[in-house]
Amino acid sequence: MKKREFDVVVIGAGSGLIISSKAAELGLKTAIIEEREFGGTCLNRGCIPSKMLIHTADVIEIIKNSSKFGINSKLDKIDWNKIQKRVWNTIDSSARNIEKGNREENITIFKKRAEFVGERLLKVGNELITGKKIFICAGTRPNIPEINGLDKVKYYTSDNIMRLKKLPKKILVMGGGYISAELSHVFASVGSEVTIVYRGERLLKNEDKEISETYTRIASKKYNLMLNTNIIKVSKKDKSIKVELEQKGKKKNLITDILLLTTGRIPNSDILKVKNTNVKVDKKGFILVDEYLETNVKGVYAIGDIIGKYLLKHSANLEAGYCANNAFSDSKIKIDYSAMPHAIFTSPQIASVGFTEEELKEIKYLKGKYNYYDTGMGMAIEDKDGFVKVLVDANSKKILGCHIIGSDAPTLIHEVIVAMKNNLTISDLIKTIHIHPALNEVVLRAFLSVDREGKEEF
Repeated sequence: MKKREFDVVVIGAGSGLIISSKAAELGLKTAIIEEREFGGTCLNRGCIPSKMLIHTADVIEIIKNSSKFGINSKLDKIDWNKIQKRVWNTIDSSARNIEKGNREENITIFKKRAEFVGERLLKVGNELITGKKIFICAGTRPNIPEINGLDKVKYYTSDNIMRLKKLPKKILVMGGGYISAELSHVFASVGSEVTIVYRGERLLKNEDKEISETYTRIASKKYNLMLNTNIIKVSKKDKSIKVELEQKGKKKNLITDILLLTTGRIPNSDILKVKNTNVKVDKKGFILVDEYLETNVKGVYAIGDIIGKYLLKHSANLEAGYCANNAFSDSKIKIDYSAMPHAIFTSPQIASVGFTEEELKEIKYLKGKYNYYDTGMGMAIEDKDGFVKVLVDANSKKILGCHIIGSDAPTLIHEVIVAMKNNLTISDLIKTIHIHPALNEVVLRAFLSVDREGKEEF
């Protein structure tokens, strides 16, 4: 078997491309191993196609709600085929162009699956590849739960549901996390009857409780929401799927056209056969790294979803930048995850940064909250459910957390992210002049509403 040696081997063409680009720029002989499309999960099966579909869903929702503003509009037709073409022509072209752009001097691309067969030795097709430095950037994949009969029916995950050729009349979504929230919004907007089955008592349970409770209440009006419910068995029924459920001890049956599983993600370390190396993983298979993104094996690094710190694209990009610096320079820098935000592009939108109130067990804190509708722009856009919630250290007045549900939440939260990243206080944010009547006023007023003593301190 042919053996090839490289200075740098990058496994995964998502955020790992930041590392391979830096290596090639430095003149290092670099290998990129990627069996699927370039661009990773985010471009091909996650962030980008989902947001393109979600924007379509948002436009539909605006049309349906136009009567609030004195506009009597009618939605004549939803052209799913055209929607699909817009999304996938863009996505597939981008993936091809990224791969083409990486076929340059100092870079060799291997479009096959990689498996570790030794400490620094990878089997790729019929070749053996080794590298002085190896970067594991191979991501995660959808977790498939154990359900009686699941192996005998056609089911979908976030990997393939967005490429559906035909819209289903009924879709059952198993799971209550962010993927469930976003895709339920898409399919309900385009006309499918959506049922969400979740074993917990409220959706988005990892969000601040007030956010989670508000979203669950709103979702219960939009979807057939079945909480505290487990799927016991699935089976074929003509061209549909029969789903047997148990809810609080009572058994029920549902018929659905499509079964969508959104039950978490698992690392691809098993597919890579990391067990054939001395690289350590945790109980779930996520690769363990130090504060410099290096594994316990010198010269072997890992970043992104496969290390399980944050399963976010912006987190993976952050890690890739730090990792490239630490691997290719003499000055190592510990990664700084402070003020790591996230957003959920459902309806209504959600964004969060810092601690939830439930996490503040041993810290004395102050809380502020303000409703969208109590601001000029909030009234203008008729956002009656949205609010901003802020948490502040009672002593230092530093911002501990911010949680938003409502229109443009992922955009509004950025001023708080900047403040937290730079260790600013509530005073710094309050003193900043906000444009009236821009929607950002709701953030300002949330901080102004903090129940605090000694206001002159601010």
